[in-house]
Amino acid sequence: MMPLRVVEERADDPAVLERYGAVPIAFDVRSRLAVRPVDGGMGGLLLAEEPVATPYVKDYDAYDGEGPTHWAKEFDLSRWAVLAALNGDERVGGAVVARGTPEVEMLEGRDDLAVLWDLRVRADRRGRGVGQLLFRAAEEWARAHGCRELKVETQNVNVPACRFYAGRGCELRSIRQGAYPGLPDEAQLLWFKRL
Repeated sequence: MMPLRVVEERADDPAVLERYGAVPIAFDVRSRLAVRPVDGGMGGLLLAEEPVATPYVKDYDAYDGEGPTHWAKEFDLSRWAVLAALNGDERVGGAVVARGTPEVEMLEGRDDLAVLWDLRVRADRRGRGVGQLLFRAAEEWARAHGCRELKVETQNVNVPACRFYAGRGCELRSIRQGAYPGLPDEAQLLWFKRL
């Protein structure tokens, strides 16, 4: 196997976004982090992993209007980066980092904040260091562009992603139940990493 490398590509190039989206983001949901208030919420919130009644596949790209080829219709991607993880010429994963985009609410209007918009690794390459390599590259890109923090959104149904971000030193700062009106059983989790 050839050594993995990460290259930066232009996010505002439709061909790049099409190639990026060719790596599936779908994952199996076998458990979730149930959000439980402690002492009516006065003692904070507890996340407890529990199995889902019926395991299923979650694919964010399958939602209408979602996925890489739709981003340019909603956002100015000129200050975004696509980071491609390559094994030789073969794309095995990727990450997208956004900064300086006023229409992205997750950036909170801050110039010193970047958002890890998307991270995906081919299913047959998961658990082999590709995600770690991409996360480090996203940190480096954000730092090189004057950002002091990296923000990541995930959901309580993506337990492996939650463990991954916690393992990279991210701090969970926000748990928002009801953040997704069409998905009432999912909670939004916002992670931050100081750079």
